[in-house]
Amino acid sequence: MLRRELPAGIEEGRLIRVAAGRIAPGPDQSPLQPHQPWPEDAQPLAYWYDEPIALVVEQQAEEHWPEGREWLARLPEPWFALVSTALQVAAWLRDHRHCGRCGVRAARLDAEFAMHCKQCGHRNYPRISPCIITLVTHGDAMLLARSPRFPPGRYSTLAGFIEPGESAEEAVHREVYEEVGITLGQIRYWRSQAWPFPHALMLGYFAEAKTRRIRIDGIEIADAAWFSPTRLPQLPPPYTISRALIESHLARVKAGSQSK
Repeated sequence: MLRRELPAGIEEGRLIRVAAGRIAPGPDQSPLQPHQPWPEDAQPLAYWYDEPIALVVEQQAEEHWPEGREWLARLPEPWFALVSTALQVAAWLRDHRHCGRCGVRAARLDAEFAMHCKQCGHRNYPRISPCIITLVTHGDAMLLARSPRFPPGRYSTLAGFIEPGESAEEAVHREVYEEVGITLGQIRYWRSQAWPFPHALMLGYFAEAKTRRIRIDGIEIADAAWFSPTRLPQLPPPYTISRALIESHLARVKAGSQSK
C-alpha cells in the first residue's frame, strides 16, 4: 500500500516514468520500473509496500505508454493512490518550473513537494483544485447528465469547480442550478476522491431535488434526464467517485425495497 512519506536522501528504488499524462509500463506490466539507481532529476514520491518510489518526468511519451485513465481502469483499486499521486506531481513539476512571482527558474526541495525561488523567496506547492460532484435524486430517481466530451450514451453526475470565496455547499447549489436549472433541498456530504486530470479533489455529495423540471445550460451539459434504478444509461467507469455515488444510491434503494 501507499505510504505518503518522501524517501528523501535515498538514491535508488523503483521508478514511475510519466510524460504528458501517460505512464510507461514496467516489465511486469505495472506502472513501476525495476529497482535501479535514480537519475539526478528524479522526484522522490512515496513508499509502495515499503519500497521507495521516485518519479521521472519525461519530455515525450512513447506510443505504447497507456494514459492515466487506462491505468486506473485496468489496475486494482489500491493502485489508484499511487497512480493519482504520480500524475498530479508530474503535472506540477511540468507546469511550475519557474517562479510564478518573478519568473526566475525555481529549485526543487528534497524534503517536501515544493519549488523554491532563490531570488524572491516565493515557494509553490502542487496545485489542488477543489470540485464538487453531486448525485441529485428525487425519491429513487437519479438525475444524470451528458457532457459534450463524453463517449456516446454515457451519463454521469453533476460536477464543477468551487469558486473563490465559495463554500463547497454553496457550489453544489450553484452548479446544479446553473447546469440543469434544479433547485435543491437537503444536501449531504459523502466522501472525496483525488482526481488527477490534472489536479482536482472531488468532494462527493448527495442532494435531493425540490422539483423534477430540467433546464440544461446547453454548454457544459448536452443532455440530462431522470433515470430509475431499473432503467439506467451507460454509467461512468467503476474507478470514479461518480460511479461510486450512483452505486451507493442503487444499493440504498435495493436495501429499502427488500426491507418492505
